[in-house]
Amino acid sequence: MRLGAGFAGGMRIAETCGAVTGAIMVLGLHRATPESTTAKLREPVYQAVREFMAEFERRNRTLICRDLLDCDIRTEDGMQAAKERGLYKTVCPKMVEDAAEILESMLE
Repeated sequence: MRLGAGFAGGMRIAETCGAVTGAIMVLGLHRATPESTTAKLREPVYQAVREFMAEFERRNRTLICRDLLDCDIRTEDGMQAAKERGLYKTVCPKMVEDAAEILESMLE
């Protein structure tokens, strides 16, 4: 939790969904090796990331936080609207669930 705490809210700027960035960290832990020091040697990680992102987008149409929320949380008004609409308790848990399901299928 501490490692990924800054990723919520699309890294606080409503960009890439925190569930996606967290999943990319997990893929790095599982697919990279100590020898993954060049782009060529990281290709298995890059391929897994591409696969993950394609499936996440297939399920959710985008990777971008503000588009997933249909609300621009970069602004105070947008942040307030997201809270009032309960988006952090409805949309965000679904994104985490989807990311976990995709990872689970990829890491079997």
